[in-house]
Amino acid sequence: MSFPDLHSARLWLRSILPGDQQDIFNGLSDADVVRFYGISYRSFEDTREQMKWYEQIEKSKTGKWWAVCMAGSTRLMGTVGIYNINMIHRKCEMGFWLQKGFWGKGYIHEAAGAVINFTFNQLKMHRIEATVETENTSSIKTLSKLGFRIEGTQHECEWKSNRWIDLHQFALLNEND
Repeated sequence: MSFPDLHSARLWLRSILPGDQQDIFNGLSDADVVRFYGISYRSFEDTREQMKWYEQIEKSKTGKWWAVCMAGSTRLMGTVGIYNINMIHRKCEMGFWLQKGFWGKGYIHEAAGAVINFTFNQLKMHRIEATVETENTSSIKTLSKLGFRIEGTQHECEWKSNRWIDLHQFALLNEND
């Protein structure tokens, strides 16, 4: 299983490189970016754990995260990826985040679309899952536009910011499978 660079009309999705750590720290330490995200970092050094995770899941072929860049640029605007790849059941999970300065321009929709196309057509997955906090209306809207459907809600299933939060479970099925 190989994970090539992906391209869309405006974007280049490339491998995450050690030199991206600063942009990843900038994103994953921004309170607005991580408001609905499962992780955040307080120091550049701590972000090394995230960099190791990106590398480890690719080596083990259980996932791949791409740096989202404008076509012709190497600057990381955010990331999109698949993880928890299960070849027996032909399913995986998807996640994404984008630095604030790039919000509202359709970049995640476009990048996720390229990853979905790759995941269904090249990896031959049947199902892509996504877990989203119920208050994350932007990600819910993006997933819905991509064709994901809510399969259920886990009520008060995680403790975050001194309160219980609910999570929606989304899935997208490969209609050509």
